[in-house]
Formats: sequence, C-alpha cells, structure tokens
Amino acid sequence: MPGAGTRTATTAPEPKARLLDLTRLISRVGRGPWTGVDRVEAAYLKQFLAETESVFGLIRVSHQFILLDRAGVRALHQRLVGNVDWGRSDAVALLKRRLNDQRRRAEADLRRLSIATCKHDGLGRMLNRHLPDGTTCFNVGHSNLSEEVLEQIQAKQGLNLSIMIHDTIPLDHPDLQRPEVVDTFEKRLRAVGKFADRVIYNSAQSRADAERYFDAWGRMPEGVVAHLGVDLPEADATELPAGLDLTHAYFVTTGTIEPRKNHALLLDVWEDLAGDTAHETPTLYIVGSRGWENEDVFRRLDALKGADSRIKELSGLSDPALAALLEGAAALLFPSLAEGYGFPPLEAAVRSVPVVVNDLPIYGEILRDIPVYALPNDRYSWSTTISKLAEQNRAGTGQRETGSANIPTWSDHFDLVLKVT
Repeated sequence: MPGAGTRTATTAPEPKARLLDLTRLISRVGRGPWTGVDRVEAAYLKQFLAETESVFGLIRVSHQFILLDRAGVRALHQRLVGNVDWGRSDAVALLKRRLNDQRRRAEADLRRLSIATCKHDGLGRMLNRHLPDGTTCFNVGHSNLSEEVLEQIQAKQGLNLSIMIHDTIPLDHPDLQRPEVVDTFEKRLRAVGKFADRVIYNSAQSRADAERYFDAWGRMPEGVVAHLGVDLPEADATELPAGLDLTHAYFVTTGTIEPRKNHALLLDVWEDLAGDTAHETPTLYIVGSRGWENEDVFRRLDALKGADSRIKELSGLSDPALAALLEGAAALLFPSLAEGYGFPPLEAAVRSVPVVVNDLPIYGEILRDIPVYALPNDRYSWSTTISKLAEQNRAGTGQRETGSANIPTWSDHFDLVLKVT
C-alpha cells in the first residue's frame, strides 16, 4: 500500500478514436463543385482534424478499402481543398479507364498515404487490426450503407457506429426519383436501422420521417437531431462567367435540374412575367447541372437559349462565384418540392439575401420567419411575390435584414454530436 504522503499513480484515459468514412468526397473528385452532402462530410473532416482525438479515414474504391491514419487524413484534406496537387496515377489507377484523370490520381495518392488496404471482404479484419477499442465510426455521406459493409464495421470490438440520415425523400416521393434509386435507398435505410448504434438527423423532420420506417421495420436506433451549419466562402466576382449583365433585377435558383427541384414552376412564372408589358422582365439565373428524368424542362431550357433570353443556365460555378452572384440578387428562389435540409436558402439568408421557398416543414423548423413562403406549385403566388421583389430591387427598397444571426452553426452541430463520443 502507498505510504503516507504518497500519491497513487493514475493512468490517464486513452483519447477517443474516430473513424470517418470519406468515400463520398473521393467519389466527387474531378466532378465539379461540392454538393450539400459533400459539404457535410468535408465539415466533419475539418472538425476531426482540429481536435486531439485520434482520427482515421476509410475510403472504398473499386476493388478495395483504404485506411488512413491522422497524417494520411490531413494529407488528403490538403488535396481536397486544393492546397496540394494530386500525385501521379499508379499502375492500378491507370487500368480504371472509366475514371476521370483526377480521380485516378486521387486513388493512387490514397494508396500511397494508406496504413492498410484490403479487399471488400477483409474490412472487418483490417479494422480489428488497426483501430483501438472504443472507436466511433462516423458515416455522414450516405456511402457504404450496405449490410455487407456495416456488418463488418460492427464486427470491430467496442466500435460505436454513428450514421447521418439526410432525408428519406426516395421513399416518400418515389415519383420524383429515378426508378432504381428507390429500391437502393430502401436497402440502405434498412441496413442503417439494423446496424447503427446512433443516427444523426439534420432536422426534426428528417428524424420523424426516418423513424417512421425504423418503427415499421422493428428496430429503433438511438437518435440525435443536430442542425447543420453553413460555411460561407468569400465572394469573388472575377470567377463569374464573362458577359453576365448584373445591372438589372435578377433572381437566382440553385440545385441540380431534376424534378424535385421544381424548375418547371419557375419557367411557368417567367412566362407570366414576360407577358407583363408594364414592367421589365427580370433575369433568372439557374445555377446547377442537368440531372435526370426531366426531359420536358430540358427541352424548354434549350428553346430559351439566346443572348436575349431572360433565363440563363450556369453550371459548374465555383462557390466564390455563386456567392458573388447571390449578393446582388433580388432574391434566392427555391421552389423545391421536398427537402431534408436544403443548404441554399440558409446560405442566402446568412448573406441577408431575401429568400422565397415552398412552404415545407423544414424551413419553418430552421428558418422560421426569415423566408417568404409560397404555396407549392401556386403559380400565381410565386409570380406576384417575384414581381414585388423585382420592383423593390429596382427601386432600391428591398429588405436585406433577414435575422440570419439565428441560423445554426457548425459549432452548434458538433456540440450536440460529439458531446457523448
């Protein structure tokens, strides 16, 4: 026994380890600006590197899983944000002709940075060999959500599996999806319900939607609602395409041109505005790439091409360019028919840009009284609201104070998500 006046030695607890699935970000290399889900995975990557806990990265590529330690994760982050160029393709990457050049170089770099690789059926053994007990695995990008993969991850002794669900739109609105997406998404959500220790939800609405399915399928994982934060890139008008006339009233809508985003409504509205000979028709900038199952909208857009058109498509804009475009807009228009979260209205609100949205539950939950709410597919309501905002913009009387101080932050998000992991 220790004598009087002596202190019993204590062992400091081991720092917690975190494993972050980074497959989503790698899948997007060379494919243009990040989407909303990409930004979430990037926010987790940045946060984990800023903390003291051990961090590992897991990436699935065509024929293998790749495991990175903190040094590898940090090196990957430097490449993803453009501070370091991707290296040369290796012999394995050169065989993958379907991949773009940047993606081949990225996969080659991952192998050079890795502490271990394995075939798909060896994931469990690799994680058991290299991860400390008590590791928490985070999957926030909707990648690798199969029973085969999640069962192997859960085989790691003492591992806790946290998965983010962004929405259940494929099951709630199958008519707005590509047919193959619905079945694939259901299998993924069932696997989450079966294997997740905890589900992270971006909103109370997403939680209610997902738990309705989990309840029907017989297992309810623990859940936490943590609203997502907003990162604001610095606006840079020099990155905008040459020749844009931003001297007249204009509006912006952003998002992949797919049925759910409801671009057809805005095309209808602009027909109404063009018929109002008493007022100059404002310009609508549609920022986003063409998606799927939307041929009628594509035909209408093709017919509108021309220097004198008041509807302009802009794809591949950088984040600084989009920020510059937004700052001068009369409003952001977001007539989406369904959203689990939806970053564009939040990003516009933080910049004090007026926002018009469909009256969806998610915006009442997060933005409250900041946006102008219009009824879904109410062409008259949207037309009159946009006309009013255009006139205010021309007269310089538009309201730019939107109460954006109440928008959730990433700090708020991680305070909730990480306080118990």
